[in-house]
Amino acid sequence: MFSTGQLIFAAAFVVAFIVLMIFSYRKDIQLHRKYYKGSVFILIGFIIFIVFLFLLKIYLRPAD
Repeated sequence: MFSTGQLIFAAAFVVAFIVLMIFSYRKDIQLHRKYYKGSVFILIGFIIFIVFLFLLKIYLRPAD
């Protein structure tokens, strides 16, 4: 499906991307702590909402 060169390029790209993202995050960690203090609660709210929709879908499924 993919050639060896394409797989090597994809692996190198993923590794480089992850390293750069970690470096950038560590560089800006003080700003993240200051400006995004309550963002964890928003993430938890989204996850709870998605789980609620999934459970509602299962509950309202017509019986076979």
